[in-house]
Amino acid sequence: MRGVKLLAACLYLAAAATVVVHAEDPYFHHVWNVTYGTASPLGVPQQVILINGQFPGPNINSTSNNNVIINVFNNLDEPFLLTWNGIQHRKNCWQDGTPGTMCPIMPGTNYTYHFQPKDQIGSYLYYPTTGMHRAAGGYGGLRVNSRLLIPVPYADPEDDYTVLIGDWYTKSHTQLKKFLDGGRTIGRPDGIVINGKSGKGDGSDAPLFTLKPGKTYRVRICNVGLKTSINFRIQNHKMKLVEMEGSHVLQNDYDSLDVHVGQCFGTIVTANQEPKDYYMVASSRFLKTVITTTGLLRYEGGKGPASSQLPAGPVGWAWSLNQFRSFRWNLTASAARPNPQGSYHYGKINITRTIKLVNTQGKVDGKLRYALNGISHTDLETPLKLAEYFGIADKVFKYNSVDNPTPEQTKSIKIEPHGLTFLTSLTAPSSRWCLRTTRRVFSLGTWTVILSSPLRTWTPEKRKNYNLLDAVSRHTVQVYPKCWAAILLTFDNCGMWNVRSENTERRYLGQQLYASVLSPEKSLRDEYNMPETSLQCGLVKNTPKPVNPYAGA
Repeated sequence: MRGVKLLAACLYLAAAATVVVHAEDPYFHHVWNVTYGTASPLGVPQQVILINGQFPGPNINSTSNNNVIINVFNNLDEPFLLTWNGIQHRKNCWQDGTPGTMCPIMPGTNYTYHFQPKDQIGSYLYYPTTGMHRAAGGYGGLRVNSRLLIPVPYADPEDDYTVLIGDWYTKSHTQLKKFLDGGRTIGRPDGIVINGKSGKGDGSDAPLFTLKPGKTYRVRICNVGLKTSINFRIQNHKMKLVEMEGSHVLQNDYDSLDVHVGQCFGTIVTANQEPKDYYMVASSRFLKTVITTTGLLRYEGGKGPASSQLPAGPVGWAWSLNQFRSFRWNLTASAARPNPQGSYHYGKINITRTIKLVNTQGKVDGKLRYALNGISHTDLETPLKLAEYFGIADKVFKYNSVDNPTPEQTKSIKIEPHGLTFLTSLTAPSSRWCLRTTRRVFSLGTWTVILSSPLRTWTPEKRKNYNLLDAVSRHTVQVYPKCWAAILLTFDNCGMWNVRSENTERRYLGQQLYASVLSPEKSLRDEYNMPETSLQCGLVKNTPKPVNPYAGA
């Protein structure tokens, strides 16, 4: 009888284990109401975009492989979209939140996003992609924690804080949009904000965060601004860099970090100083006049105000380039990886295509425009992905209109909706991009390995100097003045993906494109069908969805 009971217990445990192994990943539901409101980021009341009454918006706290459901109600007077910057939507560009992949959420309506940070960890952000809404807020932090069974290469911190830094304009987003539509630049920002506030710096500010003496804290720093690179530092404290945009890095201590637009860093800060107040300092980079703001850190039980002598920021872009070169991927850390099948062995991937993207600018009909390879993108009423999915791409855009231009082609600018096509099998899909530009930050809708970012002109001979061992995988890359950056992408994720300047002014005026990654098999294994709840607009409004266009393999 004892043997029978033991056997029954073993079978029960085996069945329970089977249930656990095959259980679906957890779902987390959010309801967001997007409205206008009033805030004073620079001390002057002005209209901002609120999410559930908050500016900045709520912080999304998730874990690898969680299903995140966000029902967004648009109570603005304009169409609205949010993008989840850096989240790798596996086979699912339908949730990417860019005008080339989705129809906007119209005023008075709602749309439910559903995305899963599959095999991802790290620090990210979200923000609006419609018009110039980013200039009014609507942004926030997005963190993806490691699952408990996967160790991280540092001790559990006492708490996890998100620091959102960015430039700010006192003019409304509608006024800034009018400037750009009229052919003018939006100019320099009026100030810098930390978590939506600009500190007075006289000790009267409420603390943004409180630290317990002797404890360590995870401090995530993201640049949510429009166009300005920002240096971030904390009085008397070192920041140990442990992660950037989903990749664990070799852990070095930094007095300050240059954070370019759209980028996020994950650091560890130890409260090992005299218990009192200290300033976090954010200052502009690469502007003739430096703009600085502060935010207060307070030690629990501490006494004494923060010193009025702020730590000085770095000077020159060469300093920033040298810091960038110090970042190295931690290949020994146990973690979710953007391509767990082996992207961290990227040096062994065969290159099948090389594309050169050149940053250009000029005027069209007397108005300022920015471009890649002489093509300035414009968003149409029909998103490119929907046109492709419904079989009417030829009526909306042209493929490969920006592929490897001649020098003459980049001297003039023409406006059109455009995209590249990467028709690949999923066995060896890889491509190397070379970005050549003045100091700009580009965001790519898939994970990239940044091989190099040196000086002077790129030539094929430069490939022998690439870092093919431990270059960091991330989704943004900054390119310094008169420099270029070499980027390796493995196109193993089908869909229509936005490649854009993270400088919002330049993106709005055309410096972006879309990369269409197609599978010859047209299989649901490679790309999901358009969700039944997806919005339809433009030429496909009220058109029946194709019947299983990807089924058949």
